[in-house]
Parts: sequence; structure tokens; C-alpha cells
Amino acid sequence: MKRVAVLGGGPAGSTAAQKLAAAGLDTVLLDEKLAWEKPCGGGVTYKAYHRYPYLIDNKAEKARISTAVLRAPRAGTFQMELTRPLSIYPRLHLNQMLLDRAAEAGAQIEKERVTGLERGTAGWRIRTRHGTIDADYCVVATGARNSLRNVGTEYSAADTMYALGYYVPVKRRHIDIQFLPNFEGYIWVFPRPDHLSVGICGKGEPAGRMRLRLEKWMEEQEIPKRDSIFYGHMIPALERPSFARNRVSGEGWVAVGDAAGLVDPMTGEGIYYAIRSGDLAAQTVLSETLAPAERHRLYSSALRREFLEDLAFGAGLAKRFFVQQFMFTTVPDRMIQFMRRSPSMALVVQDLFAGTQNYLDLKKRLMGSLNGTMIEVFMGFMLSNRVVKEGEL
Repeated sequence: MKRVAVLGGGPAGSTAAQKLAAAGLDTVLLDEKLAWEKPCGGGVTYKAYHRYPYLIDNKAEKARISTAVLRAPRAGTFQMELTRPLSIYPRLHLNQMLLDRAAEAGAQIEKERVTGLERGTAGWRIRTRHGTIDADYCVVATGARNSLRNVGTEYSAADTMYALGYYVPVKRRHIDIQFLPNFEGYIWVFPRPDHLSVGICGKGEPAGRMRLRLEKWMEEQEIPKRDSIFYGHMIPALERPSFARNRVSGEGWVAVGDAAGLVDPMTGEGIYYAIRSGDLAAQTVLSETLAPAERHRLYSSALRREFLEDLAFGAGLAKRFFVQQFMFTTVPDRMIQFMRRSPSMALVVQDLFAGTQNYLDLKKRLMGSLNGTMIEVFMGFMLSNRVVKEGEL
């Protein structure tokens, strides 16, 4: 294999390019924007920076946040001290740091838009605005708005959510999470070094209505819109059946990050899955156990082994958590009430924030650590077999 093309320069593409170039492969990374901002919190979980220490041991601007306030309409607020803080970046700075690592490893970084991708007998021909590039293998890291129709995840409208937000020139030292009735999603406030990322993410509702929800809440919380910058972006949020047919790889290519639909369908968190899938993609390309045309099978197996089944389970859990009623109120209301009652419940939510608690093992852990009939009824409602039908994945 002579050359690998990485199509996209976000966390997934930059990670793959860095690993490939460091191993000595001729690697070219193509991205129309390179480092850019994105309307998300920018939180890097403990799970991510524990596995990849360079996500915290670097000179890029970031905020270390140890307090989170959860809010629900009837339950009020619950303040949680995070024993494993979130590291919160402006995405511009995080993306630039990862691109710099790829360049230092020897990857060729090109600010270029990819307009087409064709498979030939000798490999790939990549069309750009200024010509063509040939490559033996492609890592597709083009994000949720992937215009290359023959590679990467094929989304339906139900498989996406939208994130809308403001960058507000105000400082704060805690995270806010606001749950809303009859809405599959939430509002967030994430403190960055010199501003707040204030936004809403969710699905099943027009973007304009979501923006009105956010702006009404900001007014109630006295968070100013003046001098704030507005952003919007689509995020993958696959429905459970979509995971079974998700197109993450094929002959001579693998898809990573958002282009592969690898986002937590409950929280919208995608940074860990982007970086981990970029790492696994590089390992796949570098593997010598199969011929290059067959190596994508290793990648699909690695994704399934590490987190695909868990993400699919989370997709089944999301609707039940956000929009269904439990004992005359919302599930987030009951969750916050139980967190006040049970330190064990609060610890579970802490681990969900840290990224160390997966969804598949959640029921077993809760039933083993929590006492009380009401909590057992609650968890039976949330995690019953009705959420996941056997054989769907």
C-alpha cells in the first residue's frame, strides 16, 4: 500500500492521519475547512482523556469543569460534583491541536474540498475542486453531511438530530443540563475558557422551534444573547434498527466518526467515538492479517466489539428516557429525585458523565447497588426487554 487518503480533518480524520503517518505510510488529509468551530459543548470525557492522555496534556486552551447542575421541570435542580472532571475545549482549538499532531507525524494536510470519489482497478481517484488525487485506501471522515453517496452511513431523517447554539461572552464554572417536557433532547451550558457554549440538541422537532425553546430558556436564566454568535449543525442519532444496516466500511475504505454514525444517541457525545474510531481505522489499514481489499472486515468487527451494540441499546433507551411518562411525570424528573435520595444513583450518573458506564450493563449495576421498590420499578420501566427486541442487532 503506497498512499492513504483521509477525507476530513475533524477529530476522527486527524486521529487516523496521525496514526497512519506515524507508522510510515504516505498519508494525505483533505478537508475544506480544517479547524473550525462547531455548536456543541466540546466536552472531552474522562474515558477519552484517560485512554488518550494527549487530549489533556497539551497547550490548547481548555476548561476543567468539576460541577454539573441537572435541571428538570418538576424535580428542580441537583448539583453534582464530578470526581472525574470534563475537559471542555473550543472545538476550533481541539481540532487544530489534533491536526497539528497529524502534521507533526508526517501527514500531508491540504485545505481542499472533496467533490467525488471513484473506485478503479488500481485504487481510488479522488476529485477535488482543483484536480484529482490517487490513493490506495480511503478513510472517510467527512462528518454527518457526507456528500459521498457511495461510502459512509446512509441516513434517514429519523437518524439525525440537530444542535443549535450560541457562543456567549460570559464566564461560568459549572455545567448546566436542562431537560424539557415532550422533547427528545436537552439544553446545555458548557463553560469554555473565555465564553459559554449554550445550546440545544434533539430530534423530532423543527430547528426553528428548538431555537425558540433555547432562546426562551436563556431569557429565563438571564443568559444574554447580545454579542453572542449563533451556530447550527446536524448530528447523527441513529434509530436502533439503523445500527444493524449501518454502512461503516467496504472494499478499500472505512468510515469514522460522524460519517459512520458513531455518536451516542442519548447524549449526542461524539468526540470519544470519533477519536477511537480513527484509531481503530488506522489499525485496520496497517494490519497485515488480510489483503488491503479485505481489511475493512476487521474494522467492522472492532467497532461491534467495542461499542456498536452499546450505542444501539442506547438508541432504544433514548425515546423512553426523554419523552415517555413515568408515574405522572417525566423520566428525568424521577431520575433527579432518585439522585437526591440515593448516593448510588448519583454515582451512576457521574459515571455516565465520565463515559465509563455503558448502557448494556446499566440495568445490572443499578439493580445490584440500589435499594427500594420505587427505584426498581423505575429501572424496570427504563430498561425492560421492551426497549430492545432480541435479534435487532
